[in-house]
Amino acid sequence: MEPKGLFLLIYAPSLLLKKSAAIQAVLTGDKETEASSSEDGRVLRKKINKVVLAYSGGLDTSIVVPWLRENYGCDVVCFTADVGQGSIELEGLEQKAKASGASQLVVKDLKEEFVRDYIFPCLRAGAIYERKYLLGTSMARPVIAKAMVDVAREVGADAVSHGCTGKGNDQVRFELTFFALNPELNVVAPWREWEIRGREDAIEYAKKHNVPVPVTKKSIYSRDRNLWHLSHEGDILEDPANEPKEDMYMMSVNPEDAPNQPEYVEIGIVSGLPVSLNGKELSPASLLSELNEIGGRHGIGRVDMVENRLVGMKSRGVYETPGGTILFTAVRELESLTLDRETIQVKDSLALKYAELVYAGRWFDPLRESMDAFMEKITATTTGSVTLKLYKGSVTVTGRTSPYSLYRQDISSFESGQIYDQADAAGFIRLYGLPMRVRAMLEN
Repeated sequence: MEPKGLFLLIYAPSLLLKKSAAIQAVLTGDKETEASSSEDGRVLRKKINKVVLAYSGGLDTSIVVPWLRENYGCDVVCFTADVGQGSIELEGLEQKAKASGASQLVVKDLKEEFVRDYIFPCLRAGAIYERKYLLGTSMARPVIAKAMVDVAREVGADAVSHGCTGKGNDQVRFELTFFALNPELNVVAPWREWEIRGREDAIEYAKKHNVPVPVTKKSIYSRDRNLWHLSHEGDILEDPANEPKEDMYMMSVNPEDAPNQPEYVEIGIVSGLPVSLNGKELSPASLLSELNEIGGRHGIGRVDMVENRLVGMKSRGVYETPGGTILFTAVRELESLTLDRETIQVKDSLALKYAELVYAGRWFDPLRESMDAFMEKITATTTGSVTLKLYKGSVTVTGRTSPYSLYRQDISSFESGQIYDQADAAGFIRLYGLPMRVRAMLEN
């Protein structure tokens, strides 16, 4: 047999050359911008056969369909993900998509996958971006983008497209997921290419191409809704000095108008993940849906913040996350029983980085996946139940129990001295305070 080292010396260069060629092909595809001609003689930006478009049915994504066909000469397959945005937004989508020129509409129900594989890991990690934001939009984008990659494979598409603007975070979240899961897919981002600059331009383009303009009243706010949250941006919110108008909120009542009697809920948790509500086991999506309803009627989960977008600018947003706020409180309170001081400190420090990775669209980054394995390991014993009181916008813990609790009443009690001898504290304090005593002796 030939020595292994000799085998590597002889064959490794060819393997490296093959990998290098594959990478070069992908990079070349990124840079390829040669124009080609369509059958009717129009000059195309780049030849694409079929593209999967993230589609909502609104004005912006409706005009993307004819624009893609006009500029890339491609077949357009619209894709809509149901992540809990509500049935109203899903009504009549297939008719709208085909009227805009799409060959078909693919709809996938991703609610359970969204909560189970994206929301709950963030919840277990304690991931909160910049002290307040519970990452509602950030977590939804990778599950949608992953489904788009799957649909592209199913329908034989060689490209994907989205309607995100060039100023926001979502373009990064979508495209990093595309890169991670299928780097050979072409990515088309119309807002970074076309001449359309506003709603009036979009309406004019729609009329010119016989695209039915949605007749629903245009919201003055830019909103994103899913099963975890509802975000609000734009209009008066663009000035951080302005108080949000009460009629803006949709998931929660004004805490001042919430019931005058508190409501108690018991959250059952197994290994850091919620599994039951008031003793009833529920699927992840069902559990969150019920908590959204309960928390919403008590005015829970409103957040008003100025955040740092990934692309460098600051933005002001208002978020409603009623069920999520309840779950975050429950998991954190149970951890106070099951995790020791050092573990909590390390977990909290890593949670900041975890949140940054999710916010920046790096869900499929090996670092986040490795951190998730750590979070799963240390919360293996975070099992038990937490009782919370909901009252006029506040969530207060009233009880916690766990079979793995590190709390010992016989040690902590002021009445008992069998395990903990208070006299031992004198020596501990002398040793713990030795550096301070030495420093004071030098100064004096």
